[in-house]
Amino acid sequence: MADAPGTADTADPADPADTAHQGSGGGESTFTVIVAALANLGIALAKAVAGVISGSSAMLSEAAHSVADTVTEVLLLTALKRSARPADEEHPLGYGPERYVWALLAAVATFVGGAVFSLYDGIHTLVSGENLGDPLASYLVLAVAFLLEGFSLRTAVRQARGEAARRRVPFLRYLRRTADTAVKAVVMEDSAALIGLVLAAGGLLGGQLTGSGVFDGVASLCIGALLLYVAWVLGRSNVELLIGRPLPRATREGIRAELLAVEHVEAVLELTTLVQGPQEALVAAKVDFRDVSSAAQIEWACEQAEQRLRARFPAVSRVYLDPTPRRAASGPAPAPP
Repeated sequence: MADAPGTADTADPADPADTAHQGSGGGESTFTVIVAALANLGIALAKAVAGVISGSSAMLSEAAHSVADTVTEVLLLTALKRSARPADEEHPLGYGPERYVWALLAAVATFVGGAVFSLYDGIHTLVSGENLGDPLASYLVLAVAFLLEGFSLRTAVRQARGEAARRRVPFLRYLRRTADTAVKAVVMEDSAALIGLVLAAGGLLGGQLTGSGVFDGVASLCIGALLLYVAWVLGRSNVELLIGRPLPRATREGIRAELLAVEHVEAVLELTTLVQGPQEALVAAKVDFRDVSSAAQIEWACEQAEQRLRARFPAVSRVYLDPTPRRAASGPAPAPP
C-alpha cells in the first residue's frame, strides 16, 4: 500500500494514528505515574518535617510542591483508568477524552496546591522575615528527594524517549505535541521538582551564610513561578485536546489518499479528523461516489475504505463516511429526481 506523499518522513508526535506509533499502551503510562506518585508522597512528608524543623519557607514550599504532585498523580491515574473504559450506550464514542478532563484538574492542582502556596509563603517571608533553625535535616531530605525524583524522572523520560524514537521525532518535539498528557505531566513535574530542590538548597545555603531569610523567600517565589509555568503548559495542552485537535496534516493527506484509492470513490469532498486519545482517533468524511455505482457497490466501498484506514492507521477507531454528490457540497441540494 503506497504512502501518501510526505507521510513517510513527517511523523508527528501528536498523531495517534501512525502505524509507527503503536506498541505502547496505557500500562506503561500507568507504571510511570505510579512511580512518580509513590516518590512524591514520601518526599512530601519528609520535606514538611524538615521545613518545620528548619523554619525554611522554601522547604515548606517544596513540601506543598510535592503534595500537589502527589494529588496530580492520583488524578492522572484516575484519568488513565476512566478513559480506558469501552464505549457504551450512554457514551457511544467512548471515554477517551475523559483523560484530558482529569489531566486538566491535575494542572489546576499543581497551580492551587503548589504555585499559590509557594508564592504566598515567599512573599510572607520577605515581608515578615523568618527564624532559621538547623538546616541539616533539610539538606538530608533534599539529597534523598533529589535521588527519588531523579529515579521517577528517569522512568518517565525513558518512556517518552522510546515513544519519540518510534515516531522518529526529536524528544522535545514529542514532549510538546504528544497526546499522552499523563507522561508529559510526569516529565514536566519531575523536572520542575529537581529544579525546585536546587532552588530550595540555594535558599537554605544563602540563609545559612548570611543569616537573612531573603534568600529563602526568593527561592520560594522562584519555586512558585516555576509551578505556575508547569501548570499553564499542562493546562493549555489539555484544553487543546478537550476542544478537539485534528490529526496532523500529513496523516490527513494519507487518509484522503486511502479513500481515493477505493474503487467507486470519485472525490473526498470534506474530511474531519479528531484525536480522542493517545492511540484513538475518529475519521468522518463526505465522499462523492461514481454516479453509476449501485447501492451495494457503495456499501462495499465504504466497508473497504474502513478496512484500508484501519490497516494503515490502527488507532483510527471510528470511521464515518457520508455519500455526498459533488454538486451538493457546493450549494443547496437539488430536488431528488
